Amino acid sequence: MNQLDKNILETLQQQADISNKELAARNQLAESSMLNRVKNLKEKGIIKSYRAIIDPKAIGYTVQALIMINLAQHQIQSITDFEDRVLAIPEVKTGFHITGRYDYCLHVVLRDIDHLAQLIKNTLSKLPGLERQETFLIFSSIKEEGGYSLDYAN
Repeated sequence: MNQLDKNILETLQQQADISNKELAARNQLAESSMLNRVKNLKEKGIIKSYRAIIDPKAIGYTVQALIMINLAQHQIQSITDFEDRVLAIPEVKTGFHITGRYDYCLHVVLRDIDHLAQLIKNTLSKLPGLERQETFLIFSSIKEEGGYSLDYAN
């Protein structure tokens, strides 16, 4: 990846809705060449997708939490079953399989505390292989996803 590719990625991480014309102008490149560059980055799997980042509070989601999960067993089938079920839970914004004290960390976004209680009682408690869960409410976000640093990208 050269510096031009890094410049393109940096711009798209901050402003994914930029027009090809503007992106080409910012990088002093012909529009057709820019289209080819971006297409190449997509084909290589470097650009996975584009999306709008929505303020959850603006659409009625006032509570966020991190839910730490321990599984009772760590065989591949129990892990796969658990992960398949988590993928189907719309309140889970992000999930991580982690090392350390817990097996998983789930970031959930909910309407209110009652919604969180229902998620824990009616959904999480029924997950296969769940041994224990611990919930941490998020008071505020000090750093939202802002893309990746390209300083060390190869």
